[in-house]
Amino acid sequence: MVEPFSDWRGPAHTLLSFGFDNGEYIGISVEIRKQKGESFSPIGGLLRQYELIYIVGDERDLIGLRANHRHDDVYLYKMRATPDQARELFVSMLTRANDVAGTPEFYNTLTNTCTTNIVEHINIIAPGRVPLSYKTLLPAYSDELAFDLGLIDTPLPRNLFRSAHKINAMAKRHADSADFSEAIRKHD
Repeated sequence: MVEPFSDWRGPAHTLLSFGFDNGEYIGISVEIRKQKGESFSPIGGLLRQYELIYIVGDERDLIGLRANHRHDDVYLYKMRATPDQARELFVSMLTRANDVAGTPEFYNTLTNTCTTNIVEHINIIAPGRVPLSYKTLLPAYSDELAFDLGLIDTPLPRNLFRSAHKINAMAKRHADSADFSEAIRKHD
């Protein structure tokens, strides 16, 4: 999932969601841990101002916050992964979440972000799968990188895939639905 949040294309938030056999989805978001009254600053992120936190939550909460309350564009992609790879990625992220809870660390705008952590988790299960790129440092481009690497499961060409995966209208329409996760995927 990619959530651009700037008029200048570059800054964005990325997160992953995992589907289960029972139809449930759980999202994992790597974020700064804001203190009351604190807001994000890229410079502050370079100066060890924020702690890193892994948020594990329901898609309706994680996507709803972004699409329906902040009114940011949200793009949701189905990724190419075997069930074993998805399971290994999920466990890797939960393990890291527990590690960070036990041994806190600082967010860093360049080296320890939402996107760099996702890349690190992917490269743990598939070494070298995602190369170092400016598209991970400017995460609004991370979906283009994932597309170019063949990680996004779509038959669409590069110039159409992004617009076809914007889910804001579906997230708004189904905000209170019990089948929120299924409904936002109906565009696929």
